[in-house]
Amino acid sequence: MLGFVSTDDQSLVSCLADPQRAVPAYQELLRRGEGVIGAVRAGLSHPDAAVREGCCRLLDHLVDVESMPALITMADDPDARVRVAAFHALACDRCKGDTCAPGPDRVLEPALRHLATDSSPLVRSMAAELVGKFVHVDARAVAALEASRAGDPSPAVRKKASWYAPGGSIYRRTAPPTPGRRPGRRPER
Repeated sequence: MLGFVSTDDQSLVSCLADPQRAVPAYQELLRRGEGVIGAVRAGLSHPDAAVREGCCRLLDHLVDVESMPALITMADDPDARVRVAAFHALACDRCKGDTCAPGPDRVLEPALRHLATDSSPLVRSMAAELVGKFVHVDARAVAALEASRAGDPSPAVRKKASWYAPGGSIYRRTAPPTPGRRPGRRPER
């Protein structure tokens, strides 16, 4: 564990920049839990992109309502790895459930913008996931995913957009149940 037991939280966050210590520092920060959120949130403004990326990944697990505005801001970070981690943290409900997932009023606009214009296909792919969360409730999400499915320069982004766009596998799986139909059953023909 490289002796992190007595290391303060800010020092551990700084260790995320060191390739030799990043993984154990990340694991130790996760182990310490919610008490490190202040240091992790402060790490979002660290000059090293690896620290900012690690802090976005940590906030995916140690998420709290107060961290959401800072995490949303990270979607515009100059480093693509940080933007990917920020979009993942904003889109992923596995670790946080709906306890503090931000609504479309806060995250859809940056996700739409990055899906359409980001130079990184990885960022556009993660933005598609976040846009896809709102495809059943916002026509802008439908239009953006259909445009991406039809015209993104990256085959991987086109494929992911097709999953979330109307008719796609994730779109069908996440569709709200229709009256008279039990969830998980296909309509009879």
